[in-house]
Amino acid sequence: MSIAVQINPEKKQQAEQLIAELQNERQQVWSLYCHVAELIPFSANQTVRNKLARFSEMLIDYVSLGHFGVCESLFSGSDNEDSALSAAREIYPELSSTTQAAVAFNDKYEHGATTVLDELKQDLSELGENLAKRIDLEDRLCELMLQ
Repeated sequence: MSIAVQINPEKKQQAEQLIAELQNERQQVWSLYCHVAELIPFSANQTVRNKLARFSEMLIDYVSLGHFGVCESLFSGSDNEDSALSAAREIYPELSSTTQAAVAFNDKYEHGATTVLDELKQDLSELGENLAKRIDLEDRLCELMLQ
């Protein structure tokens, strides 16, 4: 058991709750991602618009939780070891890059925009790659939170 956990068990419990929430939202995003991807070939019907709008909304909630919840918890935690903070600072730029990719996707499709459906397949593919990278980065940050 680390010294930080021995000193502040409430902090560990908060970190575990935040991690569980992040993992739950991650699972929901991937589920919605798959539902949208199943709609290929994309058409401008209401089903596509609704699923795309819901996915974009959940995507932003998810990346916000990881970006602001997890990162802020690490950076504001005074009882984290210097090595954990240093590692989090190294991870942060890559995580920010994946956040920017998600925000760009949202900006393009948030209202179920169907005017750019010919680009949606490629945009989903690129977003999927960014989300996979993000999962790895988040998992590393979550490990640091529990140190």
